Amino acid sequence: MKRLKLRRSTVEALIFLTLLVVTFSLIGSRMGSGNMLKTIMNTAHDLLLNTVFYLMGITVLTGALSKLMSEFGVVTMLERVLRPLMKPIYNLPGVAALGAVMTFLSDNPAIIALSKDRTFSAYFKKYQLISLTNFGTAFGMGFVVIITMIGYGQVTGALVGLFGAFCGSVISTRLMQRNTLKAYPELDSPVLDKVTETIEEKEEAEKKDGIFMRFLNAILDGGKNGVELGMQIIPGVLIITTAVIMITFGPGDAGVYNGSSSQGVPILPWLAEKIHWVFEWLFGFSHMELIAFPMTALGAVGAALGLLPTFNAAGILDGNAIAVFTAIGMCWSGFLSTHTAMLDSLGYRKVISKAIGAHAIAGLCAGIIAHFVFLLVSFI
Repeated sequence: MKRLKLRRSTVEALIFLTLLVVTFSLIGSRMGSGNMLKTIMNTAHDLLLNTVFYLMGITVLTGALSKLMSEFGVVTMLERVLRPLMKPIYNLPGVAALGAVMTFLSDNPAIIALSKDRTFSAYFKKYQLISLTNFGTAFGMGFVVIITMIGYGQVTGALVGLFGAFCGSVISTRLMQRNTLKAYPELDSPVLDKVTETIEEKEEAEKKDGIFMRFLNAILDGGKNGVELGMQIIPGVLIITTAVIMITFGPGDAGVYNGSSSQGVPILPWLAEKIHWVFEWLFGFSHMELIAFPMTALGAVGAALGLLPTFNAAGILDGNAIAVFTAIGMCWSGFLSTHTAMLDSLGYRKVISKAIGAHAIAGLCAGIIAHFVFLLVSFI
């Protein structure tokens, strides 16, 4: 057994080194090894200064705002308003609306904290509770995504994208429930036998602090949470976005490689060009470089947002792209990097493949819907 494990680790190491050497050799032969290394460093540095800190500023402000909304009852009010819509649209109990609000204002894992709360989970059947991973992920970092997109002056595109993400959330949640029940009919049973406590009974006791102190504590605590979220997206933005840029964009304006940031070998557009008609018809992309956003959003939406300044500088970021990016960015929300951990923490590893498959389909549908709705809005 030990010998088998040793062989396997040796083979993995050899395969990894081979792929690493081949990849860097191919890119370096085109750019020049010195220029390639300089571009990697300069791109990461540029992303840190001009993208990460910009996104961190947004997360700090949105974190403070979301904390204020929670402190002064806006989140509770939204949950009560949305509650009647949950059963007919998502086949979920009304309290699930709270999960949508919380993930929209923060990130995907917020839904897991709620799911592990016995008072919250008591309203669900098992297959419904599992589907919360897809439901919550479809709204993850939604507030940050929307604010970032609006920052590029495309309010209509951002709102259309929000509608597309909503449609994607319905598709993902319903498809996940259907596939799970079909494979595991025994999950059509309550999580708990009896609801022993209601959400309203568990609400916080009346606060003794004055309004000013509550306001001050809320913005400071929310801002601190925003800083933590901004720190968490640094690895994804620097590593994933740098890698994507290196295989998406070509040489500089002069047509030569000089080690500047945001240069690379356009492998991804070349591959996309082979089936360009698919992306043009489904998403309305006239520039194949735009494919980099949805591919990056699979792993980290924060990293995908890091591509926007480069697209904007290249003059290819229009209203339709913003709509599609918002829909896919919100709906997918880096689900490949979170779904496995989220379902594992709930104790349902066996449905991971079904959750990922349903969410992949839903994200594509969200982007397609956003594109055609944006075309419709543009004609009106």
